[in-house]
Amino acid sequence: MDFAPSERSQALAERLIRFMREEVVPAESVYAASLTGSPDHSAWRQPAIMETLKAKARDAELWNLFLPDAEHGAGLSNAEYAPLAEIMGHAFIAPEVFNCSAPDTGNMEVLHRYGSDEQKTRWLKPLLSGEIRSAFGMTEPDVASSDATNMQATARIDGDQVVLNGRKWWTTGAGHPHCRFVIFMGVSDADAQPYQRHTMVICPLDTPGVKIERMLPVFHHYDEPSGHGELSFTNVRLPISNIILGPGRGFEIAQGRLGPGRVHHCMRAIGAAERALSLLCKRAASRVAFGKPLSELGGNADIVANLRMAIDQARLLTLKTAWTLDTHGTKAALSLISQIKVVVPNVAQQAADAAIQIHGAAGLSDDFPLTQLFAYARVLRIADGPDEVHRGVVAKLEVKAQASKEFF
Repeated sequence: MDFAPSERSQALAERLIRFMREEVVPAESVYAASLTGSPDHSAWRQPAIMETLKAKARDAELWNLFLPDAEHGAGLSNAEYAPLAEIMGHAFIAPEVFNCSAPDTGNMEVLHRYGSDEQKTRWLKPLLSGEIRSAFGMTEPDVASSDATNMQATARIDGDQVVLNGRKWWTTGAGHPHCRFVIFMGVSDADAQPYQRHTMVICPLDTPGVKIERMLPVFHHYDEPSGHGELSFTNVRLPISNIILGPGRGFEIAQGRLGPGRVHHCMRAIGAAERALSLLCKRAASRVAFGKPLSELGGNADIVANLRMAIDQARLLTLKTAWTLDTHGTKAALSLISQIKVVVPNVAQQAADAAIQIHGAAGLSDDFPLTQLFAYARVLRIADGPDEVHRGVVAKLEVKAQASKEFF
């Protein structure tokens, strides 16, 4: 098991770090100042600085780094891309700069792996070029969406059309002024086997019957200009050609989508944890109380040490997951994927919380990115499925694995 970065990954990492230092981090304040702060998504605009950064990133050939296909992306394995995702995790605006932001990455992977030629031309191509954004509609307000078989929204086949009805929420990216479509997942055959009932459909946001009911705040912030929308779909009629792969193939597509995407999320979260730890250490070394630097007071040294160990452990577990995906496939990595979904967001949350504490009242303000880091980590513990579900998967797979082991 070799986690050493390849020569290409290392070279890209060096270029990416330089670009982050010289272009992205200095632009964070400019980007933030361009936001309206309004809950009304119709007033949201893409900050001009983002389009400038995207153009520079593309010229620097730091573009679509997540996509393993060499024709459209960087052609990197999961293990090679993982360190790059961590670097991007140091700044919230970075993933979009390099066209590596969720949910677009997952949607691009779906269309690349499962889309028809027509779907690739109309939707994948402009996504790959960064001309448009997209969303993914799965979670619903009236059911426990941690169990996707609870889904109530429908995608009913009617002749040469598919008809969408239902309500989705926490549809990330729906408020972005460049968002052009949502991949809608709904029940197409309620009588089929549980994992053959669902269908994924490409739904343009301007289709009659689609309505953004509201944008949902996270800890009082709307994540402008992407946001998280609650959308209603009322007798939305689309050509059957908008179905991805085929009716009843929704869960099959979802399983193919989830593995690499979780590695991306977790490595970005590790980058966020590293930024929190960096800010914590700088503050602890520069502030003096009761005649000593904060780093020497109370249990602060233990906090720093524990975070260092926890972040490194989380990184190694995630790299192992990426390596397993590359070498043995998604099925072999199922337990590991669930493990990192639990471990990494919790570590990132601990790092952000500790950094807030060291900063005192300043840590609660917008003078530092710590509250945003904390919210980001806390959200991940739900957005990628609740910790309890992932622990259940790990336990189930472990009991099964232990039953087949005979050491002595």
